[in-house]
Amino acid sequence: MSNKSAEKRLEAYTIKRPQEILKVTIKNDSRVEEILIFKGFSSYLSQATPTDPEVHLISENAMIITIDRLKSPYRPNEPEYIQKGLSWEAIEELLEEIGV
Repeated sequence: MSNKSAEKRLEAYTIKRPQEILKVTIKNDSRVEEILIFKGFSSYLSQATPTDPEVHLISENAMIITIDRLKSPYRPNEPEYIQKGLSWEAIEELLEEIGV
């Protein structure tokens, strides 16, 4: 599966579960970056997010390191974790559970 479709699936997950936020840690080339996905939208935590919603934040050559599930609303100083450090395989089970 391409990372573009992975990003779209994660965004669809947050549309179906608006009470959750996904924090995705990726490795893009030699940089580690963090992305928040909430209610179908993705944004960087580690750099400016492009204003064009068609620009994918998880590029084709990026590696998904971990995914954290958090409760909404996101509080950077006091995040409420549901699950931490999920692999793509673990989150894929949740995606399949809800049909995305």
